[in-house]
Amino acid sequence: MPGISLDQIEHTTQTALIKHGAAEWIATEVAKAVRRAEETGNIICGLYYVESYCTQLASGRVKGDVEPEVTRPRPGSVKADARFGFAQPAFSRALPQAIAAARDNGSATLAIAHAHTCTSLGFFTEQIAAEGLIAIGFTNASPIVAPPGGNKPVIGTNPIAMSVPGNGAPALHFDFSTSAVALGKITMAKAAGEKIPLGWAVDQNGQPTTDPEAALKGGLVSVGGYKGWGFGLMAEILAAGMTGSVNSLDVGGLKLPDGPPHGLGQFYILMDPGTYTDQFADRFARLADAVAEQDGARLPGSSRRTLDPVDVPDALWAQIQTLSA
Repeated sequence: MPGISLDQIEHTTQTALIKHGAAEWIATEVAKAVRRAEETGNIICGLYYVESYCTQLASGRVKGDVEPEVTRPRPGSVKADARFGFAQPAFSRALPQAIAAARDNGSATLAIAHAHTCTSLGFFTEQIAAEGLIAIGFTNASPIVAPPGGNKPVIGTNPIAMSVPGNGAPALHFDFSTSAVALGKITMAKAAGEKIPLGWAVDQNGQPTTDPEAALKGGLVSVGGYKGWGFGLMAEILAAGMTGSVNSLDVGGLKLPDGPPHGLGQFYILMDPGTYTDQFADRFARLADAVAEQDGARLPGSSRRTLDPVDVPDALWAQIQTLSA
């Protein structure tokens, strides 16, 4: 398992994407996201996804050379139509207008429509927080989560992310799926021939299972039962309904080599913490101090460590090098 520098990871990913049909600036934006995922130990959203990106570029399932269309439907609303391309370049094109709208109006929303999976949602909310704004993000995915008491998937893992600005890094940052676990952990367990913990998924009969293959034929469950189900539905309504993108029900497997484009949506809320009061920093500090005084307790994201170099499995790095050769 070699230690690979972040610069190598980013450059090799960018090269692989360009060789499979992505425009240089688009490959650059996606490679930044892969780099950040590996840097923060989010292996499911990093190099693990590059083969799929390349395969789908070659098959045309994701468009690698389209220019996103950015519009301003209302003063506090910005929309980027990814036109069935990657989410990262669509976001980067729209972000300056969304930040300006939030500063002008106190808050704003940013809708990304008809995009490829965005993988790590927190990659986007932390960019908003870096501009001094609070960010909340939502997205949906291919159907894999069954409703409580059910056995047929209706929504995706449907992540929610939130980042609160801090000094140099978010003061608070979380990014989690509303399912009990990310789908990638199920597929990785299957590939490794391992069992999954009870409580992650149900089989085709709606019964709890530890078999990842049975889970993939059945459905994941929501974290916290009905509570997580409600958050997953909220993400679905905002990501699909507010952006005009597809429902989870209408998306094929995210890593299938070909088929219709993902066409997914992401929805972001940007808020200026000084809009209504000058007490935001004091109120946040009061909260943070109460957590910090308890041994072993922390705010989400407050102790995130970063990696450079990154330990990458031999087979995975060999695959990435082959894709870029």
